Amino acid sequence: MAKNIHMMIRVLEEERSVAFYDKAFGLKIADRYEFDGFTLVYLANEESEFELELTINKGESTPYDLGNGYGHMAVSVGDLDKEHARMREAGLAPKDIKEMVHQGAPFARFFFIEDPDGYKIEVLERGGWFK
Repeated sequence: MAKNIHMMIRVLEEERSVAFYDKAFGLKIADRYEFDGFTLVYLANEESEFELELTINKGESTPYDLGNGYGHMAVSVGDLDKEHARMREAGLAPKDIKEMVHQGAPFARFFFIEDPDGYKIEVLERGGWFK
């Protein structure tokens, strides 16, 4: 059976992205690999074995076009209100908390935040479908 191990995004500035993901989600550098034309940085935390791979292509100076195919990645937290307040106080500009209902029952509580390169991240409160 397949096991999810990482997701890769291309970022323009390594230091800026590493600082954002640490501040927002407690992701730290797990590994870093330097190659001739690019650098790979793997970020992780103790909550999961899943890693975020940052690819920094050397020589890039303009922001990446995220196109119309990228949606978002998602993370779950135990206390959505607390995380929203923490991120707001840290200057990370989270969007408003939203609630979804499906067939008359609560389905999800969440907010979105964007990283420095414009990637959208959904922050969901743990519970029900979202563990």
